[in-house]
Formats: sequence, structure tokens, C-alpha cells
Amino acid sequence: MNRIDLEGEVAIVTGGAQGIGFAVARRLMDSGASVCLWDVDPSKLVEAREQLGNQCTTAVVDITKIEMVETAAKQVAENHGKISILVNSAGIAGLNTTVDKYPVDEWKKIIAINVDGTFFVNRTVIPYMKANAYGRIVNIASVAGKEGNPNASAYSASKAAVIGFTKSLGKELAGLDIAVNCITPAAARTRIFDQMSQEHIDFMLSKIPRGRFVEVEEVAAMIAWLVSRENSFTTAGVFDLSGGRATY
Repeated sequence: MNRIDLEGEVAIVTGGAQGIGFAVARRLMDSGASVCLWDVDPSKLVEAREQLGNQCTTAVVDITKIEMVETAAKQVAENHGKISILVNSAGIAGLNTTVDKYPVDEWKKIIAINVDGTFFVNRTVIPYMKANAYGRIVNIASVAGKEGNPNASAYSASKAAVIGFTKSLGKELAGLDIAVNCITPAAARTRIFDQMSQEHIDFMLSKIPRGRFVEVEEVAAMIAWLVSRENSFTTAGVFDLSGGRATY
């Protein structure tokens, strides 16, 4: 494994107690960064802290609540003196059903977490990055945001929104040393699969030419470079980890 140099950097990883977020946190810490895990699940945060050790801190944060996001970010900045990296991994898949049967409350829940939460977290950390004239942001979208998965309209729409939002923000900050990019992975076998039907899981696998799901460590490897100082030019970009599925 290549070791990306992140010595002295301070990172926030949302959804960091499990799945992709946890793998990213571990990789960033292995690269020398101080990491704060944000997650809505207190028990999972305790487990994650036990595995990762004292180099990481934790905070119970519901990213759909702007006040919680702002309070947690202020605490990170006060404790570490800056916020230089944000990896926004928190998200949900939601139900698998057709649009005409999709529950309105479920739609609103997915949009609140995947879209509004992305906006709240990015909006909150940007002033800290501007204050230090440096920052790296990666928002985790999905190949579903490019292509649209049937029976997953809310998830697909929310991840398309994350792509568009990232492109917009990256252009806004392009004159600064603050890079904002997103990744569009194929599905990884994490707890998010618990929200999906087996039929939908089989459909996703059938679309991946490599014939397997992406490993969380593979996602973390790409993100480690994206949040490093070596990524000095690319911003407002979309990086594919779809195993050959994406056609653009």
C-alpha cells in the first residue's frame, strides 16, 4: 500500500463509524492525519474508536441538522486549530420500489440525508478552509447518480444532486487551494445492503463488468490521494469506481 502524506492534516469523515467512512478514516490515519468521525449511531462510534485508537475523535452528528453540524465543526477547529479535509460519506439507500409506489416520507428522508446533509456539511466547513487558505473535500456520490437505477429513484436522484453540487462548489472555489471533488463508486458490500432487496443487489452486480462489488479499501485508496496536497489541480471532478459500469 502506498502511503499518501497527510501529516498535520485534520479531517472530518461523516458516516465514519462504519462502511466506506470507516475505511477512509483508517486510511487517512495511516497517512498521518488526525481524524474526527461523525456518525448518527453512538454505539458504532464507540466501536470505531476502540478499533482506531486515540488518533481519532468522535462526535454524534445528524447531518440533517445544521446546528449539530456547526457545533461539531467548531469543536474540531477549536481542538485542532483547523479543518483541512472533509470526506462526506454519510448517506442512505432507501427503499427499492417503483416511483408510483414510492412513499413520500421515504423520498424526503433520503433527500434530507443525501442532499441537504451534503449541503450542510460542505457549507459549514468551507469558512474554516478559507481561513487557512487550504482544503480538500470529497463527497461520495454513486454510479447510480450517473445512470439511474430502476426502483431506486430517490437514491439515484440524490446522488445526481451530489454530483451537480460538487461541480458547482468546485468551480466556486477554483481560485483557492481548496479542491472539491466527488467519487461515483459501484456498490460496496456494507450495511447499506441491508436497506436493499436481493433482487436489486443482483441487478447492481450484473451491471459491473469486473463481476464483483468494490471493496471499501479500494474506495479509501482513491480518496486518500484526492484529499492530499498532491491533488493540486483537479477540482469539480467526478472520479469513477464502477468496475467498468459507467459509460461516461
